[in-house]
Amino acid sequence: MKEGKKTGADRTQIATRDEDWSDERLKSFLEVEPPEGVPADYNILLRAYRGMTAELFQRFIVFYIEAGHDINVKLEDGSTFSDHVTRHRKSGEYSEILKQSGGQCIAAS
Repeated sequence: MKEGKKTGADRTQIATRDEDWSDERLKSFLEVEPPEGVPADYNILLRAYRGMTAELFQRFIVFYIEAGHDINVKLEDGSTFSDHVTRHRKSGEYSEILKQSGGQCIAAS
């Protein structure tokens, strides 16, 4: 018997908030392989954005740029990762981190 998706208090995995992230753990995101059709640099940013708090993301972006990755990597439609982030209601801190690091919004909203 298949159950529906659990929400709220019924979730089985507890969110972890005050976890210590070493520089090595942050840098491990630089080695993530992309799915077919997604630029590697875009996928790295996406995984970091989804898995990190804004504070951790800010630390990560330094390593990302130092490793020579493209902060303005584009998808086939010409949109950048900054374009993606700005579409989310609660992404203000992440958008600002990208902007301060040279990230640009290209696509029209």
